[in-house]
Amino acid sequence: MESPLRIAIIGQSNFAAEVLELLLEKNYNIVGVFTIPNKGTREDILAATAKQHSIPVFKFASWRRKGEVLPEVLKQYKSVQANLNVLPYCSQFIPMEVIDAANLGSICYHPSILPRHRGASAISWTLIEGDEVAGFSIFWADDGLDTGPLLLQKQCIVEPTDTLDILYKRFLYPEGIKSMAQAVNMVAEGKAPKIPQAEVGASYDAAMFKEQNHYIDFKKTAEDIWNFVRGLDSVPGALAVVLHEDGSEEKIRFFGAHLYADGPVIGPKSLTLKGLKNPAYIHDRGLLLEGTDGKFVNIRRIKRGSKMINACDWFTKCKQNQISNFSKDELDKRDLLLNIWHSILKCPIEAETDFFAAGAGSMDVVRLVEECKDALDMSLDSGQVFMAPVFEEFFCEIIRSLRQESSGVQGRIHYDGFVLQANKREISVPTQLFINGEFMDAEQRKTLDIINPSNEELLCKVACASRSDVDKAVQAAHKSFYGAWRQVSARQRGHLMLKLADLMEEYKEELATIESIDSGAIYTLALKTHIGMSIDAWRYFAGWCDKIQGNTIPVSPGRPNNVLTFTKKEPIGVVGLVTPWNYPLMMLSWKMAACIAAGNTCLIKPAQTCPLTALKFAELTVKAGFPPGVINVVPGTGTEAGQAVSDHKLVRKLGFTGSTPIGKVVMRSCADSNLKKCSLELGGKSPLVIFADCDFEKAVKYGVCSVFFNKGENCIAAGRLFVEDRIYDEFIRRVLRDVRSMTIGDPLNRSTAHGPQNHRAHFEKLIEFCRRGIKEGAKLVYGGRPVPNTKGYFFQPTIFADVEDHMFIAQEESFGPIMIISKFHGSDVESVMRRANRTEYGLASGVFTRDISKALMFADNIEAGTVFVNVYNKTDVAAPFGGFKQSGFGKDLGQEALNEYLKTKCVTIEY
Repeated sequence: MESPLRIAIIGQSNFAAEVLELLLEKNYNIVGVFTIPNKGTREDILAATAKQHSIPVFKFASWRRKGEVLPEVLKQYKSVQANLNVLPYCSQFIPMEVIDAANLGSICYHPSILPRHRGASAISWTLIEGDEVAGFSIFWADDGLDTGPLLLQKQCIVEPTDTLDILYKRFLYPEGIKSMAQAVNMVAEGKAPKIPQAEVGASYDAAMFKEQNHYIDFKKTAEDIWNFVRGLDSVPGALAVVLHEDGSEEKIRFFGAHLYADGPVIGPKSLTLKGLKNPAYIHDRGLLLEGTDGKFVNIRRIKRGSKMINACDWFTKCKQNQISNFSKDELDKRDLLLNIWHSILKCPIEAETDFFAAGAGSMDVVRLVEECKDALDMSLDSGQVFMAPVFEEFFCEIIRSLRQESSGVQGRIHYDGFVLQANKREISVPTQLFINGEFMDAEQRKTLDIINPSNEELLCKVACASRSDVDKAVQAAHKSFYGAWRQVSARQRGHLMLKLADLMEEYKEELATIESIDSGAIYTLALKTHIGMSIDAWRYFAGWCDKIQGNTIPVSPGRPNNVLTFTKKEPIGVVGLVTPWNYPLMMLSWKMAACIAAGNTCLIKPAQTCPLTALKFAELTVKAGFPPGVINVVPGTGTEAGQAVSDHKLVRKLGFTGSTPIGKVVMRSCADSNLKKCSLELGGKSPLVIFADCDFEKAVKYGVCSVFFNKGENCIAAGRLFVEDRIYDEFIRRVLRDVRSMTIGDPLNRSTAHGPQNHRAHFEKLIEFCRRGIKEGAKLVYGGRPVPNTKGYFFQPTIFADVEDHMFIAQEESFGPIMIISKFHGSDVESVMRRANRTEYGLASGVFTRDISKALMFADNIEAGTVFVNVYNKTDVAAPFGGFKQSGFGKDLGQEALNEYLKTKCVTIEY
C-alpha cells in the first residue's frame, strides 16, 4: 500500500463506538470522528468514546444546505486528511464531496442483504416481508442510496422468535461490528473487492419513521400481521386504534407477537379495534387478533401512552389510577433518572427503554438501586427494578413510592375489617378474602361468624369464599406463577421471605394476641410457639431458596458419542393449602414457607373457626413486597371452599392437615380431579412409653406436657401413655398434683396455663369422648367435664387410668386435654411395643428410659414418623415432620419438605 490508513469515522450510536474501539485495538490510525451534535447536555457515545482516546471530534447538525456541501464543514473534514471513510451507522446525508475526498473510498454498513431492502428501515422490512434469511452488507458508498459496489455480506436464518430488537442484537450488531473491522483489514491489505450490485430483486422500502406507516393493516393474514408487529418491535411498535364504547378512540402499540394455536380463542372480554372485523379477545396470555385466513396472532404486551402493560391486564390496568399529573419537582426527578439510566446503559433512554433488554446485568441493578437511593433519598430494592424494567414504568413506580413515603402510607393496603381491642392494644384486622394482592368481599357478600372461644360471643364476621371465589384465587396464583413470580430470582425470593419474617417479628405481639383470642391459645404459648415457630419457618426456608439444585448423573452413552444427563428441581405450580384450627398461623407457615421457597404460588383455606391470623398475615405479605397473586387467602367452609381447592384442575399440589376421614376425601378428590400431588398430615394416637428406669421427674414433666400442651389440641399429643407397673401409681399421683395446680382461664392472662377449646363442636365431642370412656370401664381420675360456672369452651384437664387396649378411648384420638394411661409389666418390652403399634395411626411417639439399648430398640420398632427419646414435643423447623399409616404421608419442615413442592426433571444431551 502506498500509505498507511488514515481513517475518519462518520456516524453515531453504540454500534459506531464499538467499531471505533475495535479498530483502535487493531492499531489503526483514527484521525477524526464526525458525529451529531449533543442532545441537550448529552453527547453521543461515539463522541464520548473518541474523547477518551484523544481523537478529534467534529459535531455537525448538517453537512449541506440546499443540496450544496457547507464549505466550513468540508474544510473541517479535509483538515484531518483521511484516506478512508468508515460509516458504521450514520443517520445524516453525507455529501459526495466528502465521500470522494478519501482517496481509498468510503465503506458503509447496511443491515440487509443488498440489493434487497434498500432504505433506512431495512431490518423492519426484512421481518415485515417474511424473509427467511436476514443479514447485512458492507458496501462502497456512491451517489445512489445504498447502491454502491459490495465489499462483503453475511447472513443468518430468521428465527420465529426474532423481532427487530432480537435480530439486531443476536446477529446484525455483534457480527456487524466484527465485519466492519474485517472490511477495514481487507482495505488495508488491498484485498477489498468492489462487486456491482444486481438490479434483479432490488427493492427500496419506505422509512418506518413516520407514524402513518406504523398502522397495522388488519386485512391481512395472521402471519402477515405477526410479521408486521415483530418488524416494529420494540421501536416504535405497531399501531392500532381501540374503539371505546363511548365512541372515543385510543391509539395503542403492540409488542411480543406470536402466531397462536393454543385451543379456544373466544373469551368473555374483548376490544374493538379499528379495521379488525372480529373482536380482539383478552385472555390470560394476551390479546388475540384474527387474520383474514381465520388464524390468530397473540399480542403479549400493549403500550398505552407511555405505559407498557401486559395485554391480559388491559381491563385491570384500566381500573387502576395511572399517574399523569406530575409536578415540576417530579419531572426534574425524571431527568435525574434519565441521566442515571444513561450513565449505566450508555445508550439513549426513551420512555420504552427496557433496562434488561438494553443489556443490563445484576451489577447494573445494584448500581441503579444505589444511585437512585442516594439521589432521591428513598428506600428502593432490586425487586422494584425487576417489576418495572421499562423506564417510564420505573419512573412512575419511583414517583408512586415517593408520594406514599411523603404521605405516610407506604405499604398500606385498604380492607374492610374491625379493630380488636385486647391485650392493651388496638389491632386492625382484615375480614375479607385476600386475592391477587387485594382484599375483597366474597361472592354475594357471604360471611362466617367467628366466635371468641373464651366467652362464646361473636368476635366478627369474615368473608366466606364460594367456589367462584376459590377459582378467582387459583386464576390469580396461576397467572402470577407464569408471570411476575417467574421474574423473581431464587435469591430475591429468599429476600422477600426474610423481609416477611422480619415483619412478622415486628408484629408478633399483634399476631399472638389475634391468635390467642381467635383460637383460644394462651398468649405466652402463642407468642413463643404459634408465632415464634412461624417466624423461624419463614427464615429457615428463606435460606433454602437459592440452594435448590439437581444433580449430574453418569450414564452409559452410545459410543462414539458422549451423553450429559442432569436433573433440575422445578416448582410444581399452583399449590392449594388447607390448614387446621389448632395452630392457625404455624400450620400456614410450615406449609407455605416451603411452598414459596420452592418457587410456587399458592392459595390457602384456613380453618373456618379461626382465620384471622391468616388474614393479618396476608396484609404483611403486601408490606413485604410479594407480587399480587403469589399468596392468596380464602376463608370458607370445608365443604365448599376446601372442596373447591381439592377439585380445581389448575391446582397441581395440595397440602392438607386435618382429620384422617377428611384426609381420605381430600385424597380421593385429588385423584379424581387431575391426579394432583398431595401431602397429608392427619390424625394421631401417639404412644408414650415410660419405663421405670427413666428420669422420673423429667418423665412426669414431659408426660404432662405431652398431653396438655396447647390444651391438648396438638396433632402429636401423646394419645396414650404406657407406664411401667413399678412407677404406675406414683406417676398418676404426681401428674394429678400438677394438673390440679393448672390455672384455667383468660388466655391473655400471663399466668394462665390452660385456655378454652377452639370451638363448640369440638368441645361437645370431648364431653362425649369422656362419657364413652367411663361407660367402657376406664377409671376417671380427674376432670372429664367442662369447667363449672364458666362461660366459654373451657374443658377440665382430664386423666383416665387403667385403660384397656380394646376401649374406644385407647384407640381413637380425642384431640383434647385428656390423658389416657395404661399399665405394662417391665419384663415384657416386646409386648408393650406391639401394644404401642396396635393402632392405624403413626404420627409421633416417645419413650423415657436411661437404657440406650432399650431406647434404640423402641426407635427401631415403633411405627411412627417422629420418635422422641427422653423428651416430647421437641419439634424444630430444620427437622422433618410427618406420619405413617393413616396419619398420612409427606413431610412438613426440614429439607425434605421442599420435595413436597418440587418436581424433578431429567435432561439428557448427546454430544
